[in-house]
Order: sequence, then C-alpha cells, then structure tokens
Amino acid sequence: MTKRQVFYSFHFKNDSWRAGQVRNIGVVEGNTPVSSNDWEEVKRKGNVAVKRWINSHMEYRSCIIVLIGSETSSREWCRYEIEHAWKEGKGIVGIYVHHLKDFNGEQSIKGNNPFKLFYIDRTYNYIAERNYPVDGNEINLSEICKTYNPPYKISTNVYDYIKEHINEWVEEAIRIRNQYPK
Repeated sequence: MTKRQVFYSFHFKNDSWRAGQVRNIGVVEGNTPVSSNDWEEVKRKGNVAVKRWINSHMEYRSCIIVLIGSETSSREWCRYEIEHAWKEGKGIVGIYVHHLKDFNGEQSIKGNNPFKLFYIDRTYNYIAERNYPVDGNEINLSEICKTYNPPYKISTNVYDYIKEHINEWVEEAIRIRNQYPK
C-alpha cells in the first residue's frame, strides 16, 4: 500500500518536538519538516509569504493532520491551514498530542478542539471562522472532522496508539471529506 501524502498542522513553538515524533512514525508521508530558523524567515516576509508557503506545501497532500496541543486552536496559521484544507477538499483529522513528551520531557494540558471554531453552510462549499452559527443552515466543522485523543497518559503508550491508528484515521478523514462537494 502506498503511503498517503499528508500535511501536518501544529503550533510550532509548543509542539514541534511532539510533531517530530508523529512524523517519525512513518506510516504516512508528511510534509518536509521546517527548522525554526526557516519558519522565522518565512514569517518575516509577511502574511502573503506564509500563506504561499502553506499553500505550496499542502498542494499535493490528500489530508491534513492537525496535531492538537495546548494552544493549537489559538494559532492563526493552524486555523488558516484548517480552512484552506477544507476549501481544497482535503481530509482533515485532529490528534491530541498533549501527552507526548516535548524536548524537555514535559507533557502539556489538553487544548481545545480547533474544528469548533469553524462553521460550514449546508452546501459545504462555504467555511467561516467564528464561534457561533449565523443560522440553521450551518454545521460546525467539529461535527464533520474527527479528533482522536489517545486513551493513555504515558508518552510511549500515546505514541504506540497513534502509530497503530494514524493510517486508518487518515483514510477515514479522506473518505469523510469525499462525501462533501469541493
């Protein structure tokens, strides 16, 4: 079976170490890791350059995996990546990574589900970031895109659980997204 091409979305400062662990699982083929220096260089060029970078790295991916840490839902670029992925017809899945240890061997608190910040109209073509529906014709993205919270508190068990299930979660996210128009 060919590895799926995925894009990893995460809060770089807090979760890049955790994201590296998930990337190293190797079941799916992720976007190329970026160093903190490279990311800072892209950000220095402005919002248009960041969007261009994200769009180009997401272009040939079939799914994005949102690695949900303590602050992911508050990060502007994570939110942009979710919205862009939906508009591009990509599968979207969230995995809570707060119990994976970081570089310092620390775990973090569970973050909020970032999909709850988006509403889609019933045509499924329009997506908007807000905390409330405008009318009864909208559905919250969290009702479509699934999130998974590994049922363990020990980092190695969390890693093993993600490794065991990540491929099926990606396949499911793609199947779900394919049920809706692009």
